[in-house]
Amino acid sequence: MTEQDAYGGPTALRIMLGAHLRRLREAADISRADAGWAIRGSESKISRLELGRVGFKVRDVDDLLTLYKLDDAEERERLLELAQQANNPGWWQRWDDLTPTWFHSYLGLEMAAELIRTFELQFVPGLLQTPDYARAVVQLGRDRPLPAEEVERLVALRTGRQQVLTRKRSVRLWAVIDEAVLQRPIGGREVFRAQLEYLIEVSQWHNVTLQIIPFDRGGYTATGGAFSILRFGEMDLPDVVYIEHLTSAVYLDKREDLDEYAVTMDSLAITALRPRHTEELLRTAIKALT
Repeated sequence: MTEQDAYGGPTALRIMLGAHLRRLREAADISRADAGWAIRGSESKISRLELGRVGFKVRDVDDLLTLYKLDDAEERERLLELAQQANNPGWWQRWDDLTPTWFHSYLGLEMAAELIRTFELQFVPGLLQTPDYARAVVQLGRDRPLPAEEVERLVALRTGRQQVLTRKRSVRLWAVIDEAVLQRPIGGREVFRAQLEYLIEVSQWHNVTLQIIPFDRGGYTATGGAFSILRFGEMDLPDVVYIEHLTSAVYLDKREDLDEYAVTMDSLAITALRPRHTEELLRTAIKALT
């Protein structure tokens, strides 16, 4: 993983560049339709570019900067270089043949995040999974077992993602999980015991907060299932809510959606036991496996 991949990557760079181009277009009082015409495209193409959802052609960015009358040569060069970097493949591209395209954007955002708040009610969060537990998870729901080589590649992808927790500028992870996760011995008792012991270890890390919602707390607000909220250090990168489905994923960045999920996550954290009780629940779950 390169330094650029670890702290940004093409997904984040596209969003940042798109936001900058939108501000320049609005300052120049130019419509999306007129901007699209200038690059031999459409209004919808400009919309996708400004949202960072597609790659950039350096020629198109150059034409747009001319249209927006950007005269600062140094700033122009910086933005053109950003456009070039935004087209570079991320470190995860080597897994393209095994992962769905809708997941690639999440991998880029995860690399760029400063804070990830996640809620899980079935699995240990991916960033906290041991390799053996991950091997068992990737095989779930398959009509037939994956070839061993593919399994190992998928596990390598998951462990590669976990570098965000140990790099120099580590991401802060705040995970809330349902107690049901502790009662589901995926991979068998020995694999699951090692997974729970690893959770005790990482819960002591300075950048990881782990909370558990016990069964005796009753119901809670997140009736829609698991989700994650990603926050970024760059002003041009808005918060994103990520919700994964069986065959697709949803990315939400509208303010009303963000506010609702932030309130839900806060409610889950209040419902869960405080972090200081996490180790006690994990050790109780480990004891039950013997």
